Amino acid sequence: MTIPIAAWRALVPSLWAIWLIYWVVAALRTKQIAREEDIRSRLSHHVPLILGAVLLGVPRIFGATLEQRYHPHTFGWFLAGAVLVAIGLAFSILARAWLGGNWSSMVTLKQDHELIRSGPYAIVRHPIYTGLLVALLGTAIVVGKWRALIGLALFVIAIVRKLTIEERFMSEQFGEAYARYREQVPALLPFLI
Repeated sequence: MTIPIAAWRALVPSLWAIWLIYWVVAALRTKQIAREEDIRSRLSHHVPLILGAVLLGVPRIFGATLEQRYHPHTFGWFLAGAVLVAIGLAFSILARAWLGGNWSSMVTLKQDHELIRSGPYAIVRHPIYTGLLVALLGTAIVVGKWRALIGLALFVIAIVRKLTIEERFMSEQFGEAYARYREQVPALLPFLI
């Protein structure tokens, strides 16, 4: 069975649109910034992020080879990808809501920054990134083309780079408390890393 084109065009982009609307509205309720990363640091994760987004989201931009499918164009693959998108985005929204005013799109420390260790932060230290990676994997499955897998790989690189910078900021801010947290809770994948 082939994927109905209308379903692909409606479901997965709609999930991402709902996520984006929440993200923009939630960004209005954050604490003041006390310290932020410099522009070179920001570019080190923004550049692969942007390239990943282009590869994942823009068809036919890099030629016919990357437009070839890596799996069959079936409803089963579509459904598996769409479920991962929904689960991943929901988990990232939960984590974002749990973090509250401490959240920022850039690597920052906020005024009166708190070390959040409950809710999704008791499962992984970076649940927003975990959720986004699951959703991006789902999107790559829905797209089903080699460019999407390469885009996903670039997202992984960007997120791991940003996570590394955040870990340094949090270690400097919370010292021994963050060191204990790192020992007790994995960064991205429960029970693994």
